[in-house]
Amino acid sequence: MLPSPAAVQAQWAAEHPGLDTSPGEIIELLKRINGLLIQAIEPIYEGAPLAAHEADLLIPLRYARTPVIARHIAEHHGLSRAAVSKTLAKLECRGYISRTPSPNDRRVALITITPEGEKVIDAFFPRQLRVEAVLLAQLDEDRPRVLDALTLLANSLKAGLSSAVSTD
Repeated sequence: MLPSPAAVQAQWAAEHPGLDTSPGEIIELLKRINGLLIQAIEPIYEGAPLAAHEADLLIPLRYARTPVIARHIAEHHGLSRAAVSKTLAKLECRGYISRTPSPNDRRVALITITPEGEKVIDAFFPRQLRVEAVLLAQLDEDRPRVLDALTLLANSLKAGLSSAVSTD
């Protein structure tokens, strides 16, 4: 059995005095939460015509009022442009999105969801929402506090991102 995150942090601190292991408290929880979400959501997409990570890109496209570009999708989801481009290519091949060259910049593609993409996301996203509602049901009156804390955390991570990348 693996040691608890607190035990790992204590061991690192004991063997490396002066090393600030406190960020691990939050990061370990985030990784655990992400893992739990994956465990709950992935079964919805087993045998489906798309994967959960592909649905994540289609969901905001479903009601986008104007075409979007891949860079904005990558920024919105906190993903690399390469990962988004690869996923969009797969979605385009299956007819779930269309990409057309931007009239302003031929290097940029304007992305829209197709009627087939709308159909598939309309079939699966409500299922995903039902699972997410069950996962979060115990929050009750703590929900606004959790949302505030997560918003603060997301903003902190975003603000620290450029500094973190450049300190390597």
